[in-house]
Order: sequence, then structure tokens, then C-alpha cells
Amino acid sequence: MPNYIQVLILALVQGACELLPVSSSAHVIIAEKIMGLHPSAPEMTMILVMLHTGTMFAVIAYFWKGWKRDYFNSSVNLKSFIIQIIIATFFTGIIGLGLKEIIEKIFMRNVPNAQIEDLFSNLPLIAIALAAVGVMIIYAGTRKAKEKPADEIVTKHSIWIGIIQGVCLPFRGFSRSGSTISTGLMFNLSKQKLEEFSFALAVVLTPAVVVKEAYRLLKDKTLTAHVSTTHLFMPSIVGMIFSFIAGLLALKLLSRLLEGGKWQWFGYYCLVASVGVLIFHFTMQ
Repeated sequence: MPNYIQVLILALVQGACELLPVSSSAHVIIAEKIMGLHPSAPEMTMILVMLHTGTMFAVIAYFWKGWKRDYFNSSVNLKSFIIQIIIATFFTGIIGLGLKEIIEKIFMRNVPNAQIEDLFSNLPLIAIALAAVGVMIIYAGTRKAKEKPADEIVTKHSIWIGIIQGVCLPFRGFSRSGSTISTGLMFNLSKQKLEEFSFALAVVLTPAVVVKEAYRLLKDKTLTAHVSTTHLFMPSIVGMIFSFIAGLLALKLLSRLLEGGKWQWFGYYCLVASVGVLIFHFTMQ
């Protein structure tokens, strides 16, 4: 189990990076490895998910006014928004769970008790995912739109955003916000509406992942036999609080750069980070 200083460091890294399209998971995993922690262990994946929960509350606090203004002001707008969220989440679930089954049953079939979480500490895979989302962000950020951005997110947009979000789930390094917002930019959607929609999807997705990881943690007999439930979950709760604070600050930076036409900067960063992860991997060998 990590100590509270380690949890604080992870919370600050997670909170600062989670709401920026640079893959917080990749940064947290590198930080874990530097501190000698095991990213694939149940207690670590649980902490990571709870850090995501902290940033989820930051999202709610930050976007609440915008959601209230754009969607809660009428039943028609709210119904349309909820329908599009459901559509995107449905396709995320289909693609994400499908990839999980394919990876565990086919690509990891020779690994005893294989779980998708075992890939979370694979640094070359993280580097590839970072590079892929980096290219995607750069393309979306530098692409010149010929028409005025569309304000309305419709079913076609939601399906594609949900599919891309599903692809992100098994791969640490493939930024969820980076890929979903970039997908919307390719459809020439409003940047403000994309922010609100992308992070609303995160709010919907996070509780299910928290429940899944909590179950995985409690199922680990080697931990529950020697550590009380309070000691299992308390570091996660502390981390959640600090990631909330860091997340609010990160959202302000994200909005400023996205709406200021500097989205591609995050892509360049992801490419540099990809190279950095590979260098770190080979120096550890």
C-alpha cells in the first residue's frame, strides 16, 4: 500500500493532468514506477480510479453553470442532451467491453488469470497510445474548418465520440478527453459544447469504473486478509480530495487553450511524452 505522501503526489499529478488531454493515467503510472509502486495492483488501480472521482467532482463544479445554462433551462434541451449522452455511453460500453474480452481471451490467453489491468504498467504500450492520441490532437487542432462550427451534437456525433471513448478504456496513455474532443473538432462542433459533452461523459462513466475497481480490490484475498477495509480505502479518499483541487485548476487551463485555438499544443506534448516514456522504459531495463 502507498503511504500518504505518495498518494498526495499521485493526486496532484492526476488532478493536473486528468482534465488536460495528455493522459493522466500515463503520468500517474510513470510516477508510481518512480516511487516503486506497482500500477497493475488492485490497490493502485483503485487509488487511480478514486483520483478520477476527485476530478469528476471538479468537472461537475466547473461545468455546472454551463450545463444549467445550455441544457437545464428547458425540458427539450435536457432530453436531447441526456439522449446523446446515453447513445455515446452505450457505444463506449460495447467497444470497451468488446476490446477487453478480445484482449483477455485472445492476446492474453496464455497469461494465468489475465486481466486488462495487467496492461496498465506496460510502458511501450503507453508510449504508443500517447503518440496515437498526440497525432489525433494535432490533426484536429490544425485542421481548418470551411464552415461555421455547429452548436448541436446529434446522434452521428455521439456514436463516433462513444466509439472513440471505448477504444481509450483499455489503453493507458490514450487520453479520453483528448480523443473525444478531437473527434468532435473533426466534425466541426462548437468547442464549448464539446467540452461540456466530453466531460459529462466522464461523469457518467466514472461511477461504474469505481464500483468495478472497488469490487476487484475487495476480492483480492492477499490484501483483505491483512489490511482493514478502512486502510484499503482511506488513501484513495485522501487522494480524491487533492485531485479535486488540482482538477479545477487544470480545467481553467484547458478551456483557455482549447477556445484560444491552441488545442494542438497538447498533441505536441503527447508526442514528446511518448518519447520520454520509451526512454524511461529502456533506462529501467
